[in-house]
Amino acid sequence: MNALAQLGMVSGLPRDIQNSEVHSVEDERKDYFIERDGERYAGNHLLIDFWDAQNLDDPQRIDETLRESALAAGATILHSHFHHFTPNGGVSGVIVLAESHISIHTWPERNFAAVDVFMCGVCDPNLSIPVMQRLFQAGRIEVDSMRRGRVQKREADVA
Repeated sequence: MNALAQLGMVSGLPRDIQNSEVHSVEDERKDYFIERDGERYAGNHLLIDFWDAQNLDDPQRIDETLRESALAAGATILHSHFHHFTPNGGVSGVIVLAESHISIHTWPERNFAAVDVFMCGVCDPNLSIPVMQRLFQAGRIEVDSMRRGRVQKREADVA
């Protein structure tokens, strides 16, 4: 018996898919695009500026906090990587998510951190902000929000 047959895969597809008359690989894929307010789009992207912030020079604490903020938003963490710059102590890093990413760049000498939070699916990136604020204790937070990957309506869809 060959390896595909042992797995129940004669044609390279699992048995339940082989026997399905109207089934395609497309049917198996999940679509993580969001539908909200009559619009369909890939995800929500927040650009967050933390001004007059603290604790901007410790990559381990920043990693832990961004991981916690990802979980608070409902995201799935795949991996992370952070770099600590010298002599100013700034940190740059990214948390790669199944739903996209969170990235950060800090300037301790300016008490400033720039954070990007991009998430698709049912995640709510806004829920990540209070978690980050607990660490950064920013005097001012500025947030720009955008919907990425907006699907254009075709004339046939409008008619």
